[in-house]
Amino acid sequence: MFQSFDNKSSPQYGRERVAALRARFADLGIDGFLVPRADEYQSEYVPESAERLSWLTGFTGSAGMALVTQKEAVVFVDGRYVTQVAEQVDGSVFTPGDLVNEPPHLWLRSHAQQGFRLGIDPWLHGGQEVKRLEKALEEIGGSLVLLPENPLDTAWVDRPAEPLGAVAVQQEAHAGKSAAEKIAEIAAGLKAKNIAAALIADPSSVAWIFNIRGGDVAHTPHPLSRALIAADGKAELFIDERKLGDEARTHLQPLTSIKQPAALIERIGAYAADGGRILVDPELTALALITAIESAGGVVVEGTDPARLPRAIKNAVELKGSADAHVQDGVAMVEFLYWLDQAKPGSLTEIQAVEALEAARARVGQNLQNPLRDVSFDSIAGAGEHAAIMHYRVTRQSDREIEEGELFLIDSGAQYINGTTDITRTVAIGNVPEDRKRFFTLVLKGMIGISTARFPKGTRGCDLDPLARIALWKAGGDFAHGTGHGVGSYLSVHEGPQRISRLATQELLPGMILSNEPGYYRPGHYGIRIENLIFVREAEEIVGGDMPMRSFETLTWCPIDRRLVVASLLTEEELEWLNAYHVTVREKLLPLITDAAVRAWLEAATAPVGA
Repeated sequence: MFQSFDNKSSPQYGRERVAALRARFADLGIDGFLVPRADEYQSEYVPESAERLSWLTGFTGSAGMALVTQKEAVVFVDGRYVTQVAEQVDGSVFTPGDLVNEPPHLWLRSHAQQGFRLGIDPWLHGGQEVKRLEKALEEIGGSLVLLPENPLDTAWVDRPAEPLGAVAVQQEAHAGKSAAEKIAEIAAGLKAKNIAAALIADPSSVAWIFNIRGGDVAHTPHPLSRALIAADGKAELFIDERKLGDEARTHLQPLTSIKQPAALIERIGAYAADGGRILVDPELTALALITAIESAGGVVVEGTDPARLPRAIKNAVELKGSADAHVQDGVAMVEFLYWLDQAKPGSLTEIQAVEALEAARARVGQNLQNPLRDVSFDSIAGAGEHAAIMHYRVTRQSDREIEEGELFLIDSGAQYINGTTDITRTVAIGNVPEDRKRFFTLVLKGMIGISTARFPKGTRGCDLDPLARIALWKAGGDFAHGTGHGVGSYLSVHEGPQRISRLATQELLPGMILSNEPGYYRPGHYGIRIENLIFVREAEEIVGGDMPMRSFETLTWCPIDRRLVVASLLTEEELEWLNAYHVTVREKLLPLITDAAVRAWLEAATAPVGA
């Protein structure tokens, strides 16, 4: 298995660990300490050695932050994790905070005493975040204290070692462009702006630029590394050389100088000397690195990571690879859904479902000679009330049977060398109540609304987000997560800057891959989410229109549970889309399925709705 079901949450230690942290405040000269769910690379997904937030609080979600003062301890999470944080942390020690509406810098402004001194580890916070904290503290006469060491690390006696995942080459047949071309394009952009070098702090950008992949972080195949790219085209890669085998070293040596991570500060100093201008992305670069530039006399040029947008705009080879990966993944999903449908209600558990799906992906990958490399995240497999926990992760302690009359939600994905997948299906287990079917159909209307959208150049994710919600709004419902996130090309399943949400201001550009995943959750009862991946393309000409439009093309091919669809709630156009989608699912997947029973199931699962 690529994922485990062990309960990694340890809230029972929260009280003593918070007390030990507070005991150090006086010596450190601080009144509080901020603990982000981030590593030294500002990544969303982190190695076990960087799980400081989980170690302190017990909360294991992928986004959050804890603020510990002498009297209070607050764990800030977004809407996805409200239920989870309540279950995982000791409520007598920690209180919940709102990461979206009152993040730490706003909380400090309202709750901290005058002169408050906030300690942070400068390796775990980006420059943009630090600016927000400094401004808030300035308003209350406080200050930010950059600590030379993280006080949690000294107390974490059994902290895991830093990872040494082997680096693999992502061949041009899958990358679509050589690393030399990418480096040259970045260098040309720097030269045009009179910038000496760019500091590439995001490991996914490093992986994309150099056409390499890694194994340092579960489910996200990038090597923990950084790079400097100079305006003259020279590149330096900072990576633990123990990760490099002969193939990786042979691939990299003509492209870059390979140096140990500890050499980065010195090399930054060399570029920064005599006022050298260095490009950094303040959202992705640790404050410690920004400070190193300034300390060496350099000029920090704030801008977007030069690989971020090119990485998000997939080339033709990457799009073709993703399309092929999704067809393969669709076959595995169909085999899994067939298996699930044959089981007697109450005879399977959530863990058994996750194991069966991973086994199907591995089996299909072997048959199609495109092996499953990993899952793209820990599967979310929730039955009944567990499906209402948006990012529920089943453990051996929480595992339960999937019972008659329930909805079962499975959100999962895979990593193949030619693409990253992410799909959610909510299915009926036996006969389910009508209210579940009604809300399922309202969620489906939102998903179809995004799938069929036509939009002009300049449209942002925030402009389209209401299309996924309007049917739910009319019914008095909503969902507390974004409608869609960007997806990498055999990289992170969460990739920016593209997304569809209330806060998404990035223009949607042709080639960007996004998820389309509206949902509805009734805590304690059930949850619904339907998700396909899509990509932006130029739309066909609209007869009678007066401007070119963009649209989405679907990548994911897997039946949507027609037993849960209330056809009378769909418009004629929505019903046509659903039936046409199922026709394409059949056409793409049937030729790859040999088992007669699975073929018959797929035929029935994609029969016309409302006919």
